[in-house]
Amino acid sequence: MEKSRTTAFEFSGGGSSGKGPPMTRTRIAMISLFVLFSVLTSVVAGADAAAENNRVLHVGKFSDADPADGIPSDWEPLTFEKIDAHTDYRLVDDKGTAVIRAESDASASGLIRKVRIDPRKYPVIQWRWRATGVYEKGDVTQKSGDDYPARVYIAFEYDPDKVGFFERAKFKAARMLHGEYPPTGALTYIWASNAPEGKIVSSAFTDRVSMIVVETGKEKTDTWVSESRNILADYRKAFGEEDPPMIRAIAIMTDSDNTGESTVSYYGDIVMKAAE
Repeated sequence: MEKSRTTAFEFSGGGSSGKGPPMTRTRIAMISLFVLFSVLTSVVAGADAAAENNRVLHVGKFSDADPADGIPSDWEPLTFEKIDAHTDYRLVDDKGTAVIRAESDASASGLIRKVRIDPRKYPVIQWRWRATGVYEKGDVTQKSGDDYPARVYIAFEYDPDKVGFFERAKFKAARMLHGEYPPTGALTYIWASNAPEGKIVSSAFTDRVSMIVVETGKEKTDTWVSESRNILADYRKAFGEEDPPMIRAIAIMTDSDNTGESTVSYYGDIVMKAAE
């Protein structure tokens, strides 16, 4: 029997409170995406992200920013209903390069960049990140361990062909309430505490969010690590579908609300590239 899916606005994210494990009820949206997307305009990728040329899109060019000016204006806070403790994000200087510093203390929130990108034209995402520690209670299979020192979300826009008849009604209801369809799902690249590298697992809260373990454990902590992933290939493996819908947003998140632990992580520039 096919696993029952929650609606697209019940994505995994922070817990139902800022302290300890979440309540037993399903948590609301990974990011309340349907609210944040309500003002998203339909623009082409090149106009939405700074382009170096027609092969590279700068989604998060933090290195060009001035730490004194704060978080770049095209990135905005990503908070959760009923979670008062938010992760602290700020732009800092790291040996001459501006990066995002995320400090989480039994908290959950993220930063989101609303973009519309065709993953068939720009299938490769590259970024740098540095985790200073992992969580003792972190567990990708349990709601109580659903925290990660660092993760990068790729959210995909609503596609009626990828949902069933009854789910379409739910999506239409959400659109009537919020003026915009919620996304169909999300692919998440995580730095896990102890799961094996390469593991693909559905979120403990919804199988509309598929997580891929890119880094794991303490071995590479306190070191800048560069990543490069092919979104098309990862989506096909994670969801068993041929191609994803258009990318609707990219987000970063460091959270520890379920484990109740704390950590500091850093994020460098994020770029999208055309296939080689």
